[in-house]
Amino acid sequence: MIRPAFAAAAAAILLSSTPSGAQATPILERREVRADGHPLTVWSKRPPTAARGSILLVHGRTWSARPNFDLQVPGSRRSASLMDALVARGYAVYALDQRGYGGTPRDSTGWLTPERAQRDVSTVLTWIMERERGGSRRTLASPVLLGYSRGAQVAMLVAQRHPEQLSGLVLYGFPAPRPGSELAPDPGAPPRQHTTAAAAGEDFISPAVTPPGVKEAYVRTATTTDSIRADWRLESQFAALDPARLHVPTLLLDGERDPHASASNHPTVFATLGTADRWWVVLPGADHAAHLEVQGAFVNALVAFIERR
Repeated sequence: MIRPAFAAAAAAILLSSTPSGAQATPILERREVRADGHPLTVWSKRPPTAARGSILLVHGRTWSARPNFDLQVPGSRRSASLMDALVARGYAVYALDQRGYGGTPRDSTGWLTPERAQRDVSTVLTWIMERERGGSRRTLASPVLLGYSRGAQVAMLVAQRHPEQLSGLVLYGFPAPRPGSELAPDPGAPPRQHTTAAAAGEDFISPAVTPPGVKEAYVRTATTTDSIRADWRLESQFAALDPARLHVPTLLLDGERDPHASASNHPTVFATLGTADRWWVVLPGADHAAHLEVQGAFVNALVAFIERR
């Protein structure tokens, strides 16, 4: 039985992976949402019947939504799509390509900043709420916001600025800044560096829990959708991150072997969260790609948090 860690109970929940049954592949839809006139690509999938709720997924630093959240593994009978797995549990799922990633072009500056990213996510959350509450859908609760890696930092900024826009926050693979760490200075122009297959596969450091073909499919998809690395500047804006300013229900979700979500600083993050409605879940054996390696356990943890009441 899964036991939530409420209030000051700083416990980590360990979950084992459970494979899901065969499901028909949901239809992937590509939507365009305008933020200050700039087109943002939002991918969506939904169940055939009324959704239990909605979830917005925000990717990390290097790779866009589709390799991370809708990975297809050719020749495999087991889906690696997190979107499909959440749809199978009854949720409408949305995944944003941030500026310069996947199907979303850069804006005229060529750069993405933390504040620009959080405003874009806020715009998409508003669009989702309007879409889900309209027509025959009638999904009344605000979306759950899940941020992955750097996307978790962006999601945290959104939750601090606009807590009314989300019903829950998931900080997955959250690279909490260490005290005294310094951010690199901004270069003069966007470098627009080519991405590499080696970089696409570097998060998979736990072969014992990685299903066959997943790493290879991820590398192929990631380097196709994001052949040029997106460029960030003004990263000092992430200094505004403050766990004490989070007053929405929050799940801190880590892979046990994730080198980016450090066990040395997450106890402090968890202990200082401004909400008493908080969970911390650790997925044994997994790393920074836990949502693709132990997907059954990942989805169990996420859904248990969302449905905790």
